[in-house]
Amino acid sequence: MRTGTVLRWTERGLLAAGIVLAVWCAAVLLEARFVERLPLPPPPAAVSLTTLPGETDGPAPPPAVEPPRGTWVAKLEAPAAGLAATVLEGSDNATLARAAGHIEGTALPGQPGNIGIAGHRDTIFRPVRRLHVGERLVLTTTDHVYTYRIGRTRIVSPDAVSVLDPTPRPTLTLVTCYPFTYIGHAPKRFIVTAKLIAETARGPASGSPRKGGRR
Repeated sequence: MRTGTVLRWTERGLLAAGIVLAVWCAAVLLEARFVERLPLPPPPAAVSLTTLPGETDGPAPPPAVEPPRGTWVAKLEAPAAGLAATVLEGSDNATLARAAGHIEGTALPGQPGNIGIAGHRDTIFRPVRRLHVGERLVLTTTDHVYTYRIGRTRIVSPDAVSVLDPTPRPTLTLVTCYPFTYIGHAPKRFIVTAKLIAETARGPASGSPRKGGRR
């Protein structure tokens, strides 16, 4: 009789734990979907036409300040792969559970160098497995639209941090775990490297970019 009571309470405990986990998973997925669909912030009231990458027009702007963790940075899209992800500042677990994350210490959009963006292979960055060399990535900020062309994909070990080293040419680097179908903590990293090919300023009225930059 005692055994039956223990089994019944064990069954109820497992059922309750399962319900709690299901609710938690649903809440995480709903939050991630909400963040993914965040609208683009309106462009600033006035923006100047963008110069070509490498050109200068007047004094250099002051260095950008790294935004607080968890704040909106950009919208990342890869039309050919069906990727559309909100990018938040930070690459900690809490941030990556909701969105793609700008890797701390790497360049910010609009800065020279290498922008690093990370995402989970089984949620936000699931479409990354469909990216190929030659396809385009689009990074939209509050005031500019940056278009990149993928030049390389590769598989590296987790300690290959050199993929995030500064670069002389504006670069976008995507980082996610590999293999994509691995169960548990994946042992490798899948890296997508893309170079800037065009830069346009978002119009203050319609929010649509004005053509310009280099192609």
